[in-house]
Amino acid sequence: MKPPPFKKILIIAPRQIGDTLITTPLIKRAHEIWPDAKIDFLGFANSVGILDGNPFLNKIIGTSKKPKLKEYVKLLGKLFFQYDLAIITQPSDRAYLYGFFSAFHRVGVCHPGKEDRGWKHWITQYQVPIDYFAQHVITEKLKLLDPFVGGAQITHDIKVSPPQFESLPVELQNIPNPYVVIHPSPLNDYKCWPINSWVQIIEHFSQQEMMVVISGGPDQKDQVLAEKILTNLSPHAAQIILNMTGKLSFGELANVLHHAKAYIGVDTAITHLAAACSVPTIALFGATPPTNFGPWPNGTSDKQPYRLRAQSQTVANVTILQGPGDCVPCRKAGCDDTANSRSLCLEDLNVARVIQAYENIFSQVIPVKHI
Repeated sequence: MKPPPFKKILIIAPRQIGDTLITTPLIKRAHEIWPDAKIDFLGFANSVGILDGNPFLNKIIGTSKKPKLKEYVKLLGKLFFQYDLAIITQPSDRAYLYGFFSAFHRVGVCHPGKEDRGWKHWITQYQVPIDYFAQHVITEKLKLLDPFVGGAQITHDIKVSPPQFESLPVELQNIPNPYVVIHPSPLNDYKCWPINSWVQIIEHFSQQEMMVVISGGPDQKDQVLAEKILTNLSPHAAQIILNMTGKLSFGELANVLHHAKAYIGVDTAITHLAAACSVPTIALFGATPPTNFGPWPNGTSDKQPYRLRAQSQTVANVTILQGPGDCVPCRKAGCDDTANSRSLCLEDLNVARVIQAYENIFSQVIPVKHI
């Protein structure tokens, strides 16, 4: 059967940067099914920049994280049944309300066990239950289009698309030596790796005369963390580090990552971006199941790329290291299940394991690709 002749489609993802980035395979598949349709995207204003330059999007709509009533009314007025299909990629009430008011046909993800009841079930024609341990979030989103695939020619090799590259910052233009990018700052504290561990990694690279670039967002929290790392470095290590925290747009950062020799980061959006930019990526995971939210290894098929638990696992350009402990991955917010909790599994993830993972990558012949 041919897919319905939808002409205007809205993809809804009011979440953080990483949740926005991982919708790019969904965007592409929607284009493959409906090549003549206009596809718009609705998400948080501070996150949608990660989609800049996406060739399959007609329009990107940004909204506040906590809009006031006036903004809600204005936005819903713009969306009001302007679309044929709403694809709801988050289970929140807000996402479903946007979908309800924007289109007559709606599909959406839902919390496990709730797909057969409630008002969200009533307003959607098809739902995909979330599985936080066995189902990768990218394949979860792609399943939203299963009822419409029909005879469409779709791509089974999945690729997360980075934003359009912008020029490298002046500090990194024409440098003679390769560099490694580290990203120490997650959104929440329970995903942090200890400061002393980052210091040891940088000291290791300084002994090899390898330049290190610190990336991070504009938030004060990211700035403070970077400064704490810099303060604890030896004079020699401090000379070979470049702190770009809060200084890069998404497009600039994507280009910085693309030209890096390697990337090391915690469970955060920029680790997904690094993987999408084809750089050898080492991701440090604690509570989060890699089977659900591991950085997607570009070019692999739309099947599960990861095991739930492994000391080290490498697929394509992505290596995931998980902290020790029988409870890993617990999918809680750290040991106390709060955003500011400590995570013993990450505190116990030894620096030597990260160094070994890096050395294992370059014991093989892996070219660093440049545009």
